[in-house]
Amino acid sequence: MNESSANVTMVIQYRDSFTKAVTKNVIVVVLGISINYINAGLIHTFRKHQIFYMNPRYILFFHLVVNDMIQVTLTIILFIISYILYKINVSICCTFILIALFATENTPLNLACMAVECYIAICVPLRHVQICTVKRTLMLIGLIWATSMLSVLPDLFITLAIEPLDFFNSKVFCLRETAFPNPLIIKKRDVTYIVYLVIVWFVIFYTYFNILFTAKTASKDAKKARNTILLHGFQVLLCMATYADPLLKYGLQQWFPKNYPDSLFACYIIIQILPRSISPIIYGIRDKTFRRYLKRYLLCKFSPQ
Repeated sequence: MNESSANVTMVIQYRDSFTKAVTKNVIVVVLGISINYINAGLIHTFRKHQIFYMNPRYILFFHLVVNDMIQVTLTIILFIISYILYKINVSICCTFILIALFATENTPLNLACMAVECYIAICVPLRHVQICTVKRTLMLIGLIWATSMLSVLPDLFITLAIEPLDFFNSKVFCLRETAFPNPLIIKKRDVTYIVYLVIVWFVIFYTYFNILFTAKTASKDAKKARNTILLHGFQVLLCMATYADPLLKYGLQQWFPKNYPDSLFACYIIIQILPRSISPIIYGIRDKTFRRYLKRYLLCKFSPQ
């Protein structure tokens, strides 16, 4: 029995009671609605003011927030489906998984790009306007999506080439491992995750330490940028937990077989939900410009008519 089959077997063997299942779904839905509601407010603020969509930093942030909303929404839908329908058609599962994977793999790449933008603004300020243009930022976002697609789409092509057509009409418990079950895909995933891990962390460390040295003799902006990079690093650390997810789940399955569904739930909250709650803190609260316009939006919304 391979690892993915063992995971599904464990979930079947130790399914949650009705009360526990309802509790978990309520927690997930409340967290998801809260994060998406806050992010929707950020997006509305961004769209209403030209100062933001002419600034590469805020364009990257807007892309990150939209990406987070897509990822949170899809993973919550899959979470609820796993309890209500349990198994769904493979073709539908593949569609959900592919879009969720695009959004998941976009996030650390987007954060790395935001760290580079901070580095240029602080360490190469005279060239910031020439380097960080709106056009180049949009091209960079396209490159992020292209990189994620090159990482994820081979899973679909390999599955289409190897699996019989009947497989796509069958029903499965919807996971990446069950939608794309070939062992070659799992090996490719592990290699890709290692490459992502090395590249993104190199960017984070390089930009942080360069800004750190600049901050020792420079303005408050440099010190604020250093703290922003630190928050990016923490967010990336949580996002990168996705790359260790298979090994973590395998370890939890071996150590806590009877509590495996609870372990999966904890992993889901920490790895999929928690990182998406940090973006509003970094820019919705810490950034003075965005905070000013966000306050104005909230005051207009909640003020008595």
